[in-house]
Amino acid sequence: MLRDDASDGTAPPTRPVTTPRPTGRGTVMIDGYNLALEAGTGVATYARNLSFACGELGYRTEILYGTRASPSTDPLLREISFFDSNAGAPSFWLELVRRVTQLATSPLGVRASEVPITGKVVTRAFQSRMPHYDRIWNAPELFSRSYWHFHAYKHFLTVSGLPRPDVMHWTYPLPLRLRGTRNIYTLHDLVPLRLPFTTLDNKKFYSRMIRGVLKRADHIITVSEVSKRDIVELFGYPEEKITNTYQAVSIPAKYANKSDDLVREEVEGAFGLTYKKYFLFFGAIEPKKNVSRLIEAYLASQVDEPLVVLGKSAWKAGEELRFLNEGSNRYLEQLDNLTFVRDRVRRFDYAPFPLLVSLIRGAKALVFPSLYEGFGLPVLEAMSLGTPVITSTAASIPEIAGDAAIMVDPYDPRAIADAIKTVSGDEALRARLSAAGVRQAALFSPERYRERLDKVYSGLVPQWAAAR
Repeated sequence: MLRDDASDGTAPPTRPVTTPRPTGRGTVMIDGYNLALEAGTGVATYARNLSFACGELGYRTEILYGTRASPSTDPLLREISFFDSNAGAPSFWLELVRRVTQLATSPLGVRASEVPITGKVVTRAFQSRMPHYDRIWNAPELFSRSYWHFHAYKHFLTVSGLPRPDVMHWTYPLPLRLRGTRNIYTLHDLVPLRLPFTTLDNKKFYSRMIRGVLKRADHIITVSEVSKRDIVELFGYPEEKITNTYQAVSIPAKYANKSDDLVREEVEGAFGLTYKKYFLFFGAIEPKKNVSRLIEAYLASQVDEPLVVLGKSAWKAGEELRFLNEGSNRYLEQLDNLTFVRDRVRRFDYAPFPLLVSLIRGAKALVFPSLYEGFGLPVLEAMSLGTPVITSTAASIPEIAGDAAIMVDPYDPRAIADAIKTVSGDEALRARLSAAGVRQAALFSPERYRERLDKVYSGLVPQWAAAR
């Protein structure tokens, strides 16, 4: 889940964002629900990659955001407020009045306005978070309003003020629908229902919303065969209305192809780590990622190399990291001196994108024993960089990793520990995993992803199918 400004974010654009241009293949609009997040996520990676894929396929690509940006009649103020991430939160009473007003008017829909990106606002700091686009729209607080509206009325919120695209692609299950066009929804996984103890979602509300999405969708896209099967089995949804497009992995060559000497300098200088002498986990610190068992297993393995845990704290992070305070330090007796060795497990919240790529490349192996993934992008990203991978037998990961990783039962700390010990001591195994991982990652190239995506869109829009 790589990105330019967060350790658990998404890969940056592979080319600059564009200004409006004519295209001959129609218009795809994509929601900006996850694109607006300051801390990147796998679904933000998905949405950004989707936007660039649409551009490469020749579709006019428009993005619908839902930020707090003011719906001013002044185009310059709309551009300024769109990039103003420091806008203060309103007081409790002002927020309450606003929510009541929004609920009273939401049955009429929400109106969007175009955000003119003219270059008058210096936006270089946002480049790594921006998608490919031809035009950007914003409906103030669209996504939070849609949840409130669905809670109150049990209906999906609609959006007005937009030119009708040929396809509206919602990259997340949202209680929103655009009238007069084909609505596609991406369901990455059903983790709140499959592993309910790992999320904070209101499961009754979530289930009702998923049913609403399935009822209203012209088509469902998902990212693995496991996720597709979950949708069919849990909701009895017709299999022919779901397409698994997988995801793509693409890390810019200027980061992926650094020399070994430069990677060594960066991991040693920035993190105090020795090149190829540490194990790495990166991702959000939450129950689904299984960090607690990973740390338990690592400490039991007694390998000499440290474990690096890189990622922002999420729900129940304290419980997942409890061994950092209880078991990550030990005493070693060396000759007549007693040496206190700290930080067998080294924790970092953040790494800029170029350093994160180097951190992955410099690791002896990635250890990613997740309990459930709709896709498992960190596994594929590490493989693409030639880093050996120890991962999980659960959910979609086996179909993503193929035979290019060591896979273990994520609920068995002893199995994880044994895998760490084996990979630590077997240079030939590491070389085999490195080569196999690069080959496996190539199966999920941007070119293959675009082919699968184009097939879905063309199947929904007859004139596009005729033009293929």
